[in-house]
Amino acid sequence: MNLPNKLTVLRLIMTIVILVLLMFPFYAIGIDFPRLFVGGIYVKSQYLIAGGLFMLASLTDFLDGYIARKYNMITDTGKMLDAIADKALVNSVLVVLAAQGMVPSIIPVILILRDIVVNAIKMEAAAKGKVVAAIGSGKIKTACLMIGTVLSLFYNLPFELWNFQIADFLLYFAAVMSIFSAYEYFRLNKQLIFPKKQNDEIDEL
Repeated sequence: MNLPNKLTVLRLIMTIVILVLLMFPFYAIGIDFPRLFVGGIYVKSQYLIAGGLFMLASLTDFLDGYIARKYNMITDTGKMLDAIADKALVNSVLVVLAAQGMVPSIIPVILILRDIVVNAIKMEAAAKGKVVAAIGSGKIKTACLMIGTVLSLFYNLPFELWNFQIADFLLYFAAVMSIFSAYEYFRLNKQLIFPKKQNDEIDEL
């Protein structure tokens, strides 16, 4: 368990804490998070805490990859844990926010369907001995997702004060980029998925 893998595990733990903050009925056990009045908007303080934790968790996503590459600590276990931690962090939080009406429900639907398609492509490529590398559009999608999710947890502040829906814009843009990246993954690997049949038969006389 090297340092990058420990950071990845930490991200998984932080994901659980964030989900508890967003979903657990604290009022049932006598815990009442204060509501804050910010710029004419009432915000729940546990969402602000969850947003801060989400930012830290997103930072570990950058750090574990950077450290693993710089110090040659890349492992198969680390790759697997990193993929699980990334999807658990972003997708689960977006599903909860969509269920609570804080983000458009179509966003997590598109993202989860995209992940299913891309993971299927990667598994097919791996079965044929090819590693599918990350592509630029996927990285742009991830960056927009993380920023948009943080802003959603922060009630789109400070942009909400000027009625600029930056959080929704970033999430919709990420959804579009996720579709585009899925297409790119398919285009770059379609020969593996649908190999051309080679006519190696010899006609018999």
